[in-house]
Amino acid sequence: MRNNVTVNPFILSILMYLSISSEPLLSTFVDKKILDSLLMLIPQITINNIDKSNKMTVQLYENNFHQLELKKQFKNVINSVSNYNLSELKIEEIMQKVAEQFIGSTYKADLLEIFTKEKLFVSFEKFDCVLFVETVLAIARNIIINDKRYLTFTKHLQEQRYINGLINGYCSRLHYFSDWINDNQKRGNVKDITAELGGINFNKKIYFMSKNRKLYPNLANNEINYQCILERENKINKLVLKYIPNNKIKQIYPKLKPGDIISIATDIDGLDVTHAGLVYKTIERNIGFIHASPVGEVTIARDLEKYVINVKKSVGIIVARPIDIRLRNNKKI
Repeated sequence: MRNNVTVNPFILSILMYLSISSEPLLSTFVDKKILDSLLMLIPQITINNIDKSNKMTVQLYENNFHQLELKKQFKNVINSVSNYNLSELKIEEIMQKVAEQFIGSTYKADLLEIFTKEKLFVSFEKFDCVLFVETVLAIARNIIINDKRYLTFTKHLQEQRYINGLINGYCSRLHYFSDWINDNQKRGNVKDITAELGGINFNKKIYFMSKNRKLYPNLANNEINYQCILERENKINKLVLKYIPNNKIKQIYPKLKPGDIISIATDIDGLDVTHAGLVYKTIERNIGFIHASPVGEVTIARDLEKYVINVKKSVGIIVARPIDIRLRNNKKI
């Protein structure tokens, strides 16, 4: 579409919204070839086509355009693994293959902290360590049920990131990873297998966020959020946490599977873990670690234990295993 073409912002926004959230619905009213042509034109429309005097329209356009780009990136990931017939594979094989699609992607810390109002953040190009784990798991859950819809992916992502899967402000996000594991275990997304692997008690009081509230913009000057985090920390402190000590990690290698979620336990006061990633089985059948590395990108450490030991203040690992809903009636996960 050329820049001199007048664009009705309302119609454009509706079309973009439907293409993002309800493409199957839209296709029932619009011929498939026409729909494809329209969707191909959208990326060519720039903000210059929109009446800039209407700030609401501009914001609506920008938000919808961003969502459309995310949807395209999601489809690219799905298409890149479509030749592997992943839906027929075990969940550990799916997790590893999906994780490989992001090797080389940029690491960026605090991506979820950029908003003053809590909303679902999605990225396929930049990750912090937890966002990488969440994204791979959410895509794998799509593949398991053979669902290629972006909307299903975002539903999975929200279910994993928030208490009971519901967004209700900053405090509804699962900020501590031990809390993330516990909440997702309750809803059948993962299983904490640390105890089964011989884990010992992780006697730790959690209070890092409340004690260091100035480090968190949404806590520093917000008493409601602060009190809510205090309450959440008290709940976490009632959990029985386990961990595998650093010098025992290699002993559990035979029991680990690709895609197992590894969080690195720390002896930093008030904090449970400092980093997270996934077990990666190398070509040599070694147990490695694929993660969004603070060094700068998604990469593979060739030996899990060696990597963990070299993490400052690490004491061991906590292991959670993604649950394959196809096997929920099978006791062995």
